[in-house]
Amino acid sequence: MRLSTIKLAGFKSFVDPTTLHLPTNMTGVVGPNGCGKSNIIDAVRWVMGESSASRLRGDSLTDVIFSGSSSRKPVGQATVELIFDNSDGALTGEYAAFSEISVKRLVSRDGQSSYYLNGTRCRRRDITDLFLGTGLGPRSYSIIEQGMISQIIEARPEDLRIFLEEAAGISKYKERRKETEQRMRQTRENLDRLNDLREEVDKQLEHLKRQARQAEQYQQYKEEQRVKEAQVRALEYRQFDAERLGLREAIAQEETRLEAQVAAQRHAETQIELCREQHGEATERLSQAQGESYRVGAEIARIEQQIRHQRELAERLARSHEEGAGQLAALAEDIAQDEGKREELALEIAEAEPRLALLSGDDDTRQQSLREVETALAELQVAWDEHQRVTSETTRAADVNRTKIEYLERQGMEAERRHEVLVAERATLDLASLGEALERLASDHDLQRAGLDTLGDALDERKQGVAGLQEQQRRLQNELSEARKDGEAARGRLASLEALQHAALGQEQGAAQAWLAAQGLDRAARLGEALTVDPGWETAVETVLGHLIEAALVDAPGRLLPAVADFSQGRLALIDAQPGNATTPGSLAARVQGPAAALRWLDAIRTAESLDDAIAMLPRLAAHEAVVTRAGEWLGPGWVRIVRSGEAGQGALAREREIQALRGRIDALAEREGALGEQLAQVREDIARAEQEREDAQRVLYLAHRSVAELSGQMQSQQGKLESAQARLERIEVECEQLRQTLADAQERAREARQALETSLARMAEQEAARTALESRRRQLTEQRDSARGSAREARDAAHQIALRLEAARTQVAALNQSLLRMQAQREQSTQRQAEIEAQMAQGDAPIRALETERQAFLEQRIVAERDLAAARSGIEGVDAELRRYEQQRQQADQQALVLRESVTRKRMSEQGIGIRIEAIVESITGAGFELAAVLADLPEGVRVDDWRRAVADLETRIRRLEPVNLAAISEYGEAQQRKTYLDAQNTDLVTALESLESAIRQIDRETRGRFKDTFDRVNAGVQALYPRLFGGGHAYLELTGEDLLDTGVSIMARPPGKRVSNISLLSGGEKAMTAVALVFAIFQLNPAPFCLLDEVDAPLDEANVGRFSAMVSEMSEKVQFLFVTHNKATMEAARQLAGVTMREPGVSRLVSVDLAEASRLAGAA
Repeated sequence: MRLSTIKLAGFKSFVDPTTLHLPTNMTGVVGPNGCGKSNIIDAVRWVMGESSASRLRGDSLTDVIFSGSSSRKPVGQATVELIFDNSDGALTGEYAAFSEISVKRLVSRDGQSSYYLNGTRCRRRDITDLFLGTGLGPRSYSIIEQGMISQIIEARPEDLRIFLEEAAGISKYKERRKETEQRMRQTRENLDRLNDLREEVDKQLEHLKRQARQAEQYQQYKEEQRVKEAQVRALEYRQFDAERLGLREAIAQEETRLEAQVAAQRHAETQIELCREQHGEATERLSQAQGESYRVGAEIARIEQQIRHQRELAERLARSHEEGAGQLAALAEDIAQDEGKREELALEIAEAEPRLALLSGDDDTRQQSLREVETALAELQVAWDEHQRVTSETTRAADVNRTKIEYLERQGMEAERRHEVLVAERATLDLASLGEALERLASDHDLQRAGLDTLGDALDERKQGVAGLQEQQRRLQNELSEARKDGEAARGRLASLEALQHAALGQEQGAAQAWLAAQGLDRAARLGEALTVDPGWETAVETVLGHLIEAALVDAPGRLLPAVADFSQGRLALIDAQPGNATTPGSLAARVQGPAAALRWLDAIRTAESLDDAIAMLPRLAAHEAVVTRAGEWLGPGWVRIVRSGEAGQGALAREREIQALRGRIDALAEREGALGEQLAQVREDIARAEQEREDAQRVLYLAHRSVAELSGQMQSQQGKLESAQARLERIEVECEQLRQTLADAQERAREARQALETSLARMAEQEAARTALESRRRQLTEQRDSARGSAREARDAAHQIALRLEAARTQVAALNQSLLRMQAQREQSTQRQAEIEAQMAQGDAPIRALETERQAFLEQRIVAERDLAAARSGIEGVDAELRRYEQQRQQADQQALVLRESVTRKRMSEQGIGIRIEAIVESITGAGFELAAVLADLPEGVRVDDWRRAVADLETRIRRLEPVNLAAISEYGEAQQRKTYLDAQNTDLVTALESLESAIRQIDRETRGRFKDTFDRVNAGVQALYPRLFGGGHAYLELTGEDLLDTGVSIMARPPGKRVSNISLLSGGEKAMTAVALVFAIFQLNPAPFCLLDEVDAPLDEANVGRFSAMVSEMSEKVQFLFVTHNKATMEAARQLAGVTMREPGVSRLVSVDLAEASRLAGAA
């Protein structure tokens, strides 16, 4: 594995993203002082997990973030990423399969560091674990700074051992051992706590066993009570369910009738909509019939106009034919005359030739004028025909527009009438009143609904109150049970102590007791019962009094002396019961309260806290005095009495104190039992009262639900009315809008039709004026044509005459021939024109008859259209009648449906009320842990609710007799047993785990010793071999400072050539540096780290040592990757790649990289 890339951004002076590629195993970082070279070393140390700011030459970890310069602002975070080439698989574990591994660290201004491993966020420990055993780490031997040289050499043996441990790869074993020891400590602590718990659980088990038996009986009765109560609720459910079933059947029947009415209502609405659609269709058919009628009328008017035009044309053709016939007759005459005169004129041709020539030219002019007039007349005829066609179309358009105007006016009146009807209907739909009524209902509904929430909350409070009181009852029952148990225990303890005390005070049956009984003193108190002793001095008092503590308290014991003669066997003591006070301070009597006779006995006894104090007091005692210690050691002048155990009166006073305390406790417990009993009775009364309040709240909530349901039904009914009215109003608005649109369209179309009619009438007037002008022009041209024809004839006659007279026979004959040819041509033209006219006339009345036939067809169509129009009007009237009938049916269905809805709503409210009660019953049954169906199935036949309620009351009585009961005892007993079993198993597991951890510790220690010893020997051999090479002689070696290989320190001894140094600290800076290099390189030979960082390690070395140092680094670079910071030229020459760090911009570092091999090759090539 090797380091291939270092990426920095925002780290110290490397503010810009900077990438340092390391393609070779010898990379030198050079640059002037203060340019940021060492920041690269710090970056590598930091990204591998360094957490000490001082190690990074800062005061805090945020100091590694670029803090700004004269031209740059500070940045918010710093990141460093190392990219490793793991293609050789040097790393093991889960990352062995990755050929490239990325380690990244990011820190922000808030001081929070984030670590990333191959882009995935991780912990700092994950980074540390990744490099464990590889020689890499923030403080490992793979990173050597100039200041670390002296630290390595002058390090304590314990610190120097760390380098060897890292080289041996046992740092992970130390971590494992540390974790294992911590787990062992935790296991032992857990085992101690577990043993304490086991002892406590054993004590609890016996106590809980008795309580569990009583609780089981109590639970049996409670279970029977729970079953009976569930069955009572089930019987109530059966009654209510039958009632609800009847209501549902009635509701279903009325809903069926309601659905029938709703269906009738919807049918009527459907028919109404259908009638409206039919009305629209009938209206459309009426419009179409009216349009068809108007169209047929317009067509008839058009055909009649064409018939008139054809008749006028026939008249014009007849006149033209007559004129043509006259012309042909005239031409025939002229030809005949010319042919008769041709012979006569032949003689005159020669004479009249000059004049003939003049007259011939004039005749051509006249003929030309005639042709022009005839051409103009023919053009005028074409214009006349076009005028007739346009006039016919204009007249037809005017007729169509008149018919359209009439139709649109009728359509507009019909739309206005329908609009008035709809407006009147809309006025009857009072949405505001309906909405106000609905709002009032909604307001009432919301108020009552809010009241429901309040009532529900009140019911919940009642339920909580009942639950709280029940919990209080259980608590009081438990407290009463505890008080009773404590009382019983105290009474048992008191009986035991009293028995012991009676025996100790001689109150058992015997001779003394019989004698006292004979004297009537069998119930007399004993001295031990009458004494009150300061705490701690009971033993001393009992020692001094001895058997006197059994003395019976009597008044004037002297009076009983005569009877003493009757006491023949045993021990008897009597003492005056008269109370008294101590008179001597410091005496034993001062520590006692009781009868005066006993105090006098104790007044001569002094007290001492210890035996030493008592011995010290002996010389000062009078002859009748003695001293006693708190422990009961009794001393007097010349005698000692010590009572340790075995005497009858031992502990009687302490026992009496405990008896009195127990009696007081028993009295207090009795009072507490009475108070708890009263509280329990009061709580039971409170529960009964709270349950009654809960039932009242339940009933009020039911009535409120019923009221809300009624309002909901009324709201639904009112909402239906409002929605129906709104829907009808929307339909009216839509229809009114359609009618307004129809009316506007009709008015617009009528206006357009009137404009078109006015335009047609104007055109007709213009066309009439044009017709008059055309007729005048035609008459004028006809007259001009007739005049030109007469003038031409006169000219031709004069020419013939002159030609006959003026021209010679030859010329006159030619002229006559030409005239004949001309007249023949004219005759041919006239004959052709006449033939055309005759052809047109031959058609005769055929166009007129065709037009009349077409007119007759349209007349028949008009009859059909008028019949359709009448039928359409009749259809509209029928649809209107149907529409009124169905609207009446819908109104009737609405009223009947409203009545049925109100009935259904009332029944549903009743059903809801029953449903609420049923839900409460089901909820109570389910809440008790039963299934309703199962409870109903288990009910006996013929069972009655009252019988079951009495059974429940009987069970309640039995339960009360058992109370108080510790119900938790059963589960607590089982839990205690389970806990004991679990704790026993835990104890076994912990013991086994502890043995396993101890075995693991021993295994780790064995492996650590073996690895450390082997590593120490090999590193020591390496140091001994490398040191002479680096120094050119001398001797160095490692030695252990202790016997135990697990914690022994390591020291280094070095003797440069020619010197005898007794202490390593006496070496020079260069010698220390070379010694440290020898040690580091020896470690690298043993366990080469993937790379080694050297920060100006060669600074204190002279030129010779630098040469040997460089040679050693070059040699080791075959196996280890070196990145070194240097100012030494010789070291620079050994590098294969130089990375220059510059700071051209103040405070900002940048890289300049040079591949020296490539540079040498280029220099050689040059």
